[in-house]
Amino acid sequence: MHYRPLGKTGLSVSEIGYGAWGLGRREWIGADDKESLRSLNRAIDLGVNFLDTALAYGDGHSETLIGRVLKERRETVYVATKVPPKNRRWPAPKGVSVAETYPGDYIVSCCEKSLRHLGRDHVDVLQLHTWQDDFLDEGGWKDALLGLKKSGKVRLLGISVNDHDPASALRAVRSGLFDTFQIIYNVFDQSPDPEFLPACLEEGRGVIARVPFDEGSLTGAITPETQFPDGDFRNHYFGGDRKLQVWERVQRLKKLLDGEAKTLAELALRFCLASDAVSTVIPGMRKVANVENNTAVSDGRRLSPALREMLRAHAWPRDFYS
Repeated sequence: MHYRPLGKTGLSVSEIGYGAWGLGRREWIGADDKESLRSLNRAIDLGVNFLDTALAYGDGHSETLIGRVLKERRETVYVATKVPPKNRRWPAPKGVSVAETYPGDYIVSCCEKSLRHLGRDHVDVLQLHTWQDDFLDEGGWKDALLGLKKSGKVRLLGISVNDHDPASALRAVRSGLFDTFQIIYNVFDQSPDPEFLPACLEEGRGVIARVPFDEGSLTGAITPETQFPDGDFRNHYFGGDRKLQVWERVQRLKKLLDGEAKTLAELALRFCLASDAVSTVIPGMRKVANVENNTAVSDGRRLSPALREMLRAHAWPRDFYS
């Protein structure tokens, strides 16, 4: 496993982190706790030292599983979690006030819940789970976050940038309030490249790249015939003719597989790691086999400039979450 600086925080994090949304069971139907625990342990065995979760993932279930694993481990493992918006609206709608989303006492209460689930006395990174640029001009939330940091219950502060909207967090990057920024970044969504990633690099912010596989499409696992269990959020994400749309685009991507990347999943991860601004990539990997395949990509090799240029043509602006 190779490691990178988490911005200018002083932490060194594994290039491949662990995205723990799938451990929550509520949104990803079919998750098995025993397999999830095995995958977490295997990830740490292979050098993963950055785990990303959230209070909203299974109403704390993901955090609780992570706490169970870390109780038995002695390695240094950093945990990032998130405060859900009080109004439970993802993404944060424009015009909604901080009082409805992140009032100060609510932030503190959520942090305390996360600490209990994790069985820890501090969180390494506490992130707001949604963001709007207007939040910067409102009060309440700042004092709560800075107070938690001063008390030692939180080491670093971050935000999870709204889906496909890097411009909404540019002012936040330069504000100096946040240490890390989590953002969607993958072959299809390359929107952070022109401004957001250069700004983070310039300001020394840690970048956590989420959804590297576009919820599964960039692994090649989604076909027009794919079926998801009832209640699984992917029924919406890949609703209508979207499975056909992604399948057709993925077939074109397959033509780029060669010695630099032998599988689509490897290509997707290497695309994210090709950016110097990216500190860590957090694929979801509930199964041990996926942990082993994904962590193997952290071998120090970078995509060639020629292949990176070819991948630019596969950018596909759209929002399947809405």
